[in-house]
Amino acid sequence: MGRELQRIGAPFQQPEWSAQALIEAPESVSQVHRRFIEVGANIITTNTYAVVPFHIGEKRFNEQGADLIKLAAKLARESINQDEQVLVAGCIPPVLGSYRPDLFSVEKAQPLLEPLIENQQPYVDIWLAETISSIAEAAMIKARTASTEKTTWIAFTIKDEITTESTLRSGESVYDAVSQIAGQHVSAILFNCSRLEVMQNALLNAHQALLDKGLDEEIQLGVYANNFLPIGDLHEANDNSGVSEIRADVPPLRYAEFASTWFNAGATIIGGCCGVSPDHIKVLAQLKSLNGGR
Repeated sequence: MGRELQRIGAPFQQPEWSAQALIEAPESVSQVHRRFIEVGANIITTNTYAVVPFHIGEKRFNEQGADLIKLAAKLARESINQDEQVLVAGCIPPVLGSYRPDLFSVEKAQPLLEPLIENQQPYVDIWLAETISSIAEAAMIKARTASTEKTTWIAFTIKDEITTESTLRSGESVYDAVSQIAGQHVSAILFNCSRLEVMQNALLNAHQALLDKGLDEEIQLGVYANNFLPIGDLHEANDNSGVSEIRADVPPLRYAEFASTWFNAGATIIGGCCGVSPDHIKVLAQLKSLNGGR
């Protein structure tokens, strides 16, 4: 969403990121939703990722946050035509900052989680907790969304170093995270906002955890990678010195090659995170057709 807003010339800057367009030009958010739907996306995500104090500041969040969250959810719902089979995922971001598990605390995060759930709930089909860096944050979100009667998908961001045992940004293993979080109303575990090369091992570790828990028939796995170079520890996601560089070596067909490996490793939900364009999603939709709609 953010990089596509930037590409079409919508208001876009740090630290506000994709919230800037929501504030100044909400019609551009609807335009981006439609671009993704028209190339074959089956799921669109509300543009609430940056509607947190980490990006828009505490004063603006306290004064406008609830209205902006509700607007983002309404825009997503209204972007879908009646005859389109498209789900709206209600984005639950890492409310205290992306890639920074060291900043997380339940006491600080819970009050910020409430308006995200309350103001999106009437408009969304599922919850999508995105770029979650620790088991503690995932557990908090799982506990809170349990009372909403909507299924929850948890998307973890993992370290960008290629290792046999994949780890969250917190250093906790993917195996342990999946073992503790999957199940009950959490019906899918995904990996997002990490580079393409680390996703296959994460899926394999996750699948083993589901097998060991006897949940492999119940829980979906998924991937939506970013199109960035590796993100290191202590990265500042709202650093106004600039935005991460988009990789030049991952055009749509190359992304689809990675997607095929994820599919073979057990992923049934595949999409794109930062820097993945409608052109990439179009190729994924074609790949899905070749796999019999799976």
